[in-house]
Amino acid sequence: MTSGTPVNWAGFAAAEPALADTVEARFGAYTHHVLATLRKDGSPRTTGLEVRFLGGELWLGMMPDSLKALDLRRDPRFALQANPGDGTGMGGGDVRIAGRAVEVEDPQTRAGYVEEVEPPEPFHLFRTELTEVVRTRVEDDKYLVVEIWQPGQPVRTIRRT
Repeated sequence: MTSGTPVNWAGFAAAEPALADTVEARFGAYTHHVLATLRKDGSPRTTGLEVRFLGGELWLGMMPDSLKALDLRRDPRFALQANPGDGTGMGGGDVRIAGRAVEVEDPQTRAGYVEEVEPPEPFHLFRTELTEVVRTRVEDDKYLVVEIWQPGQPVRTIRRT
C-alpha cells in the first residue's frame, strides 16, 4: 500500500485490525449514521444513512436519485460519522471515516449485495475507498485521545488534557 493511496475496508483492516474491529463495532451498535457529502456549490450536506461491512468492503446504499447519491456521483468525497448513541456514554469512542465513494453498477456485485442486505429496489450502491479513519475517546477521565489512520501510515495517537 502506497502512502496516501485510498484503500478499501479490507486493506484498512489488514493494516490496523484492532482499530478496524473497534470502528466496525461502533458502526454496528446502531443502524443509522451521518453521511456528509458536497453539494453542487461545494457546501456540505449531512444526511442519515445505513452502512454495511460485507466482503471486505464498506458499502453505502441509497435511494434512487437521492441528493446524497447525486452529490457522490458529482464529487465522490465523503465523511461518515458513527451514531454516537444515547446520552453521553460513547462505548468504543467516537469514530469517523473519510474517503471516496465509487458507484457500483456491476450486476454480479449488486446481486451479491441484494442477496445479503435485501434493500428496496431500485437503489444506488457505492463501495468506499478510505483516506482516513479517526477514533476519539476519553481515557482515565483525564485525556482526550485521538487515533488517526491514513493509508500507508501507522496510527498516530494524540493525547490532550
